[in-house]
Order: sequence, then structure tokens, then C-alpha cells
Amino acid sequence: MTDRPDVMVEALRTAAATVMLIDSVEMSQRGSLVAPRFVGRLRVEAQVAHDAVEPRFRALGYTALLQEQRGGIALEAMPGVFNPAPSRLWVALLLFGLTVASTIAVGGQDQAGFNLGYGLAYSAALLSILLAHELGHYVVARRAGVAVSYPFFIPLPPQIGILGTMGAFISIKEPVPNRRTLLAIAIAGPLAGLAVTVPVLLIGLSLSTVHSVAEMRQAMPDQAYFTEGNSLLYAAAKLLIFGKFLPGSGQDVFLHPVAMAGWAGLLVTGLNLIPAGQLDGGHIFFALFGPRAAQAASMIIAALLLAMGFVWSGWFIWAILVAMLGRARAPLRNEVTPLQGPWRILAVVGMIVFVLVFTPVPITIGMP
Repeated sequence: MTDRPDVMVEALRTAAATVMLIDSVEMSQRGSLVAPRFVGRLRVEAQVAHDAVEPRFRALGYTALLQEQRGGIALEAMPGVFNPAPSRLWVALLLFGLTVASTIAVGGQDQAGFNLGYGLAYSAALLSILLAHELGHYVVARRAGVAVSYPFFIPLPPQIGILGTMGAFISIKEPVPNRRTLLAIAIAGPLAGLAVTVPVLLIGLSLSTVHSVAEMRQAMPDQAYFTEGNSLLYAAAKLLIFGKFLPGSGQDVFLHPVAMAGWAGLLVTGLNLIPAGQLDGGHIFFALFGPRAAQAASMIIAALLLAMGFVWSGWFIWAILVAMLGRARAPLRNEVTPLQGPWRILAVVGMIVFVLVFTPVPITIGMP
């Protein structure tokens, strides 16, 4: 490896010329690093081109990124190669233990005091859903050879939140190979979580009871309360179990803690599938439509969420997050090759699931 920039750029250009007809050479700034970009037309299919040039770039100490650009294709040589450090398992286990404690504390709250059985049931149900979601991401990423962290759970004391957790996440430590792999990793979490959520919800609803809303308020005259919002799937599940649309006719379901966990699973899945930014839905949209459409969609979604904030104030925060996260994203190694055949269908399935589980007004707070 040479210290002379002109010699290095020429070596990279020679490698790039084996897979593309180069029209121009640009220099892009990535933080404090300068990355050469070779713009032109590919000689071969995009994935074949990337796989051919990647080891030559790596030998020179660079990472090959194949990107769409107006008027052609850009092959960027990002300085450095990725050697991800291992995650700290003890941190993941500690956070999981704290989340077990916080969800037990939330789930065990009862009118008569603390109910340990309820707390354990709620915690087991909710964490099974969240763990299935994150393991879906983790397992698919590892099978694809992408380095990711362990799932990290976020505990939330009962004095702060009604669920006992802010969910969980994994961190992707290197660029994902292509759109197909990005889609597989992104959609695996929601689908795995939903596979656990649906039976948990149905079991929980079968343990729940329907009461008069007025009677429920009279039984808790001095307590604030909240009403969970309906998604299409949640409304259908209540219709299946109780034979009626709820809330309705002055009645609503009084949720068993397991049903509460199931509802929370639907809520989390819907939030993750919002087609914007770094959310799972944003990755799915990106994989299907490409980078420019994904960036535009993020801004449109942020505006829609801002408008929805006048119906439920929590959307104001989500609008800000989406607007911020929609601008910056981790690059793919090959952003050019589009999804084809069954992969496009899978992406559309992800969007349909979003429509089914999205809750426009997640929570309505009532005061005594």
C-alpha cells in the first residue's frame, strides 16, 4: 500500500476499469476521509461487478460501494476495511435482566395490589415477542455473513412507561451486501415477532373479559386510565374472540396482562414497519424502491406523522426522529441490483403487514 494519493487512486481506477467503463473520477468526503468515486457504466451485472472488484479494493485497504448516480453508476472506494469488534455479551444479559424486572413490575400492577403471577405472565409474553423479533434479525444477518451485535433490551421503570420497556435493538456493524440481504434482515424481525404475537394475543384475549365502560370507570373513580388503540389486526382478533367490534355499544375488553403483551407486540411491530429512515419498514422500502425514493418517502412520512401529531401527540416525537434518521443511512455494498421475483413479493408482504398492524392512535389517556 502506497502513501501517494495519486498512485492509490490510479491503482483503484485500474481495478474499477475491469468491471466498468469509467466516464469520470470524483472525490467524495466521508467525515475526515476522502473517497474516490468512479462514475460510468458497468460492463457486467451489478452484483457480479461488485463481487469481482471487492477483493481487489480490499487488498488496497478500501471497501467497494456500488451506488446509483444520476447519469450512471458510481463505484466508490471507501477508505478502510471492516473488522467488527465482538459485542459484549454481559451487557446484553444485564439489560435483559433489568428488562425482565421492569416488565414484571409493570405487568404485576393490579387494583388489589401487586400480583406476581400477572407480572410473570406479562413479562414472559412480551419478552418472548421482542426476543423473537430481534432473533429474527440476528439469525438472518449472521446466516448472510453480516456482523451484528447481540440483542440489547431497554428497560423502562413503571413510573415512566406503561410497557416496562422501550423495546430492543441490534446494531449492524458493517455494510449490508445488497438490497436482497437488507430486505431479508429487515423483514425477518417483524415476521418472527408477529408469529409469536398472534398466538399470545389470542390466548390473552381468551383470558380477558368484556365489561361496560361505565362500570369500569365507576370501579376506578380516582385512577387515571388509558384505552389502547385499534389496528386492523387487533380489531379482527377481538371480533374473533368476542364476536363483536370493541370498543362499541358502551363496552370494551378489560385486558388480561398476556393480552396486553400481545397488543404491545402489534404496536411495536407497526412502529418498526413505518416505511421511513432506519426503521425496518424504511429498509424494506429502500430495498424495493431504491435510495432516492426511500429518502423522499422518509420526508413525506415525517410530514404525515407531524400532521398526525394533532390527533395523538406522540407522533410529534416520531416525526422528528424520522426526519433526522431519514437523512443519514448506512450504505450497502451494492445498492444497484434491484429486487426480483419472490423478493419483491416479500417486500410487498411487509408493507401489507404494516397496514394491518399500524395503530393510528396508540393510546388515549383518561383522567379521573
